Amino acid sequence: MKYSEYEKAFSPARLNKYLVACGGNTAKALILYRHNVKLCQKFYGILNIFEVVLRNAINAHYQSVFNDAEWMESQMQSGGMIENAPQKNEVLRIIAMLRQNGRYTNDRVVSSVSFGFWTHLFTRQPFRLGGQNLLRIFPNRTAGLGQRAVFNELQEIKTFRNRIAHHEAICFDENGNIDMAGTQSKYALILKYIDFLGYKSSHLFYGIDILPDSTIAKIEALK
Repeated sequence: MKYSEYEKAFSPARLNKYLVACGGNTAKALILYRHNVKLCQKFYGILNIFEVVLRNAINAHYQSVFNDAEWMESQMQSGGMIENAPQKNEVLRIIAMLRQNGRYTNDRVVSSVSFGFWTHLFTRQPFRLGGQNLLRIFPNRTAGLGQRAVFNELQEIKTFRNRIAHHEAICFDENGNIDMAGTQSKYALILKYIDFLGYKSSHLFYGIDILPDSTIAKIEALK
């Protein structure tokens, strides 16, 4: 296929950042685009595992704190911890749909709501109304790392996750230059929170660990 055909398929706007970073070399731009796709594929598995482990830890924590297996629905009622959560309508819609289809369980609700719901629980209001004890899910947390810092770092991971989910580039710095430092730092952040949760990343990510990775070296070689 000619480069113009790839532009038609992927859109000029999507490919242009790769073309600019490669100095107008269309062959290199397409190679970089493909390497970025491969790297996103590998990160997708890592992020999926992290999200599952985080949300299960939060769910178990609040089931215990509130002594309520259905705490999400209960805490969305008037006066509840997440009465004003931005994702409230989303969660209630999921609960209603599961009940309507005869498939309702807490586990299905937990696995269906967005990652943004779970990170929202670390914001000031729900954290306070939930008893200010959510950081207990991180037994290996760095001493002195508080609610706001944890929320900000989880937001970094969420933003990174959303870029991958929307097939965006993760091979550039903020100026559009080929640079893997930002992506590598996000990977280190994910590993840090896996450790905070009390797990060994080498166990959870066994067989799918991505760094060091030849794709990163190939991307760096295109500078």
